[in-house]
Amino acid sequence: MKRFIEGADRSQVTLLPECLDDFIADDNPVRVVDAFVDELDLQSLGFDKAEPAATGRPAYHPSVLLKLYIYGYLNRVQSSRRLERECQRNVELMWLTGRLTPDFKTIADFRRDNGKGIRNVCRQFVVPWWPPKLPHPWPPQIPPP
Repeated sequence: MKRFIEGADRSQVTLLPECLDDFIADDNPVRVVDAFVDELDLQSLGFDKAEPAATGRPAYHPSVLLKLYIYGYLNRVQSSRRLERECQRNVELMWLTGRLTPDFKTIADFRRDNGKGIRNVCRQFVVPWWPPKLPHPWPPQIPPP
């Protein structure tokens, strides 16, 4: 095949960088989401299961599921099933969640059980940027007709 860009052979064994950090640029928004959620005190914001239970199967930490929720919100991925799929194939989400892949039921239950906490986090996320620092008055003044 002359004059075409050719892809690599799919059966060729390659050594990909094991560090997911190599795939995520320094100015990628997922880094902001990660840093923002890591700084939150989830228990005071209303997340009930921020402390692990002494018995039973270990659960996902609420910060991991919150990062997933915020990522989905910012990227217009609202379905729990689509978020589950994205965790399995999206490199940004692999980096953000530490290669964890919660199933859709876990994601949906997190949303249902932590509505109050999620609303509080959204308020925290918006506060630093409100009111907007615009060169004109807000809201815009519309002259009468």
